[in-house]
Amino acid sequence: MKKNAYAKAGVDIELGNQVKTTLPDLLKSTHRPEVLGTVGGFGGLFSLSTKKYKNPVLVSSVDGVGTKLKVAFLANRHDTIGQDLVNHCVNDIAVLGAEPLFFLDYLGTGVLKPKVFESILSGFATACRENNCALVGGETAQMPGFYQKGEYDLSGTIVGIAEKKELLDGKTIKPGDCIIGLPSNGLHTNGYTLAREVLFNQLKLKPATKVKELGMTVRDELLKVHRSYLPVMQKLIKRYNKGKSKPVLKAFAHITGGGFIDNIPRILPKNVDAQVTLNSWDSQPVFDLIQREGKISETEMHTVFNMGIGMIAIVDKASAPALCSYLKRIKEPYFEIGKIVRGKGQCILK
Repeated sequence: MKKNAYAKAGVDIELGNQVKTTLPDLLKSTHRPEVLGTVGGFGGLFSLSTKKYKNPVLVSSVDGVGTKLKVAFLANRHDTIGQDLVNHCVNDIAVLGAEPLFFLDYLGTGVLKPKVFESILSGFATACRENNCALVGGETAQMPGFYQKGEYDLSGTIVGIAEKKELLDGKTIKPGDCIIGLPSNGLHTNGYTLAREVLFNQLKLKPATKVKELGMTVRDELLKVHRSYLPVMQKLIKRYNKGKSKPVLKAFAHITGGGFIDNIPRILPKNVDAQVTLNSWDSQPVFDLIQREGKISETEMHTVFNMGIGMIAIVDKASAPALCSYLKRIKEPYFEIGKIVRGKGQCILK
C-alpha cells in the first residue's frame, strides 16, 4: 500500500489508529462506575458523586518519570514505566488524604512502535486497576525529528477527591511529634541522572550486568516499580483520623525529587524542624553503592534520593506506639526515623 505524504514525512496516522485498537479493553479494565462515554472522544467523562462528602475538594497533580526513561530505553523494557508514573501521581495526592478518581496520560515519541506503546499502556492500566483509579484517556503524539531515535517522553495527570475538613495539611504539627518512615522499593522515579552517571559512566556497568552487592542486574534494580503507598495510607487514615476530633496523623510527605531535604519541609509549619536520625532505618544496597563509588556526601544523597524511605508520616507522640503496633499487625514494614523539634521549617539530618 502506497504511503501518503504525512507518513513519508514521519507521522503515520493509520499506524497510530491501529495501535490504539487495544485501548478500549485496557481502559475498560480500569473502569469505575462514574466513568461515562466511550474511548476516543475529545474528553474523558467522569460523573462525580459527592454523596459521601459534606464539603468535597478535588485534588490534582501532574508529573513524569524523569530520566528513568533512559534506563528503559537501554534495557528495552517498557512495561514498568507506566506503573511508575501512575503510582507516583497517586502518592502525590494521597499525602493530602485524597482518593484517586481518574488518570490521563501523555505519550510523545518520534516514531510510534506498537509493542512499546502496548507495553507502556499496559503498565498504566495495571497501576490504575491496583489503585482503583480510572484511566479515562490521554494523548499520543508522533513528533519525528523532535525525539532521539527509540526514545519517548511520558507525563500523567491525576484527579482525586477529599473531604475538606479531613485534608492533611500539616498545620497541627508540633514539637514532640514522631516521624515514621515507610520503606521504598529502590530509587522509585528520582535521582536517575546521578545514578546513571555513577553506575553507567563512572563504573562502566551495563544494564544486564549482575552486581553481587545488589543481588540482581543493574537493569532489574533500576527498573523496580515505584511503590504505591495508597493501600496502607488509606488504612491508617480510616483507623486514626476518620471522624476523630483530634486526628493522630498530622501529615504525610512523599519522598521524591529533592529527597528528605526538600520534601519534608513542604508539610512543616515555619516554627518547627523535622529532625531525622541517620542510620535509623535499614539501608538499601543501591544507595550504598552509589554513595560510595560516586563519593557523594550524606547531605547530597538525602537531597537527591529517597534513601530507602519513600513515604513519611508525622504522628502525634502519644498515639505513635499504637499506630506502630497496628503497622506491625498488618505486616507493613516501618521505621521510627526522627521527631519534630522547634525550628524554622527545615529538615535536619542528625
